[in-house]
Amino acid sequence: MKRGFFITVEGIEGVGKSTNLALIESWLKERAVSVRMTREPGGTPLAEEIREILLRPRDETMDEKAELLMVFAARAQHLSQVIQPSLASGDWVVSDRFTDATYAYQGGGRGMDVAFIGLLESEVQGSLRPDAVFMLDAPYAISQQRVQGRGEGKDRFEQEHEAFFNATRAQYLARAEVQPERYQIIDATQPLAQVQQQIIAGLEQLFEQWQRQHD
Repeated sequence: MKRGFFITVEGIEGVGKSTNLALIESWLKERAVSVRMTREPGGTPLAEEIREILLRPRDETMDEKAELLMVFAARAQHLSQVIQPSLASGDWVVSDRFTDATYAYQGGGRGMDVAFIGLLESEVQGSLRPDAVFMLDAPYAISQQRVQGRGEGKDRFEQEHEAFFNATRAQYLARAEVQPERYQIIDATQPLAQVQQQIIAGLEQLFEQWQRQHD
């Protein structure tokens, strides 16, 4: 049986992840690819409960290590219940964020030790890493305009200050620079048609690679 590919879509709030995740799902299904759409934190009932704890604004300040450990607790459940079984059965898994977000938000935004994050990554994930990462990039000012345009209440992370998001974005870009063969940085300030053209080009390469590996 063909092992599925694991794709993640990353970026700070307001860069258009939801719209482009829908595009990826549609593109794959048009090619008769069995695809499992999911998200982090979340993806299972238990992990979704942890997500609610992480995102809900509260008066009590959440300890940074408590936040980080909850992220990986949700990820461990997500991996064992959804991601690993889906990949093993031949499904492609497409996730709205994964561990790059932890390096970016907790490592960059919170300023936590990335070596500690790496240790948790190895313990929880083993050798599993996404096959491809589509990183939607936009400056803070533009992303915030889009978030405010939604007219919804902001979650605990969306309420963070500009310096937090600048540090988060910088960490995202730094990670992409280290492994350019796996990360595709897409300028999310472009018109949507151009953004999606780049995503489709990346999907075409992945699809061809997947077919070659299993011929």
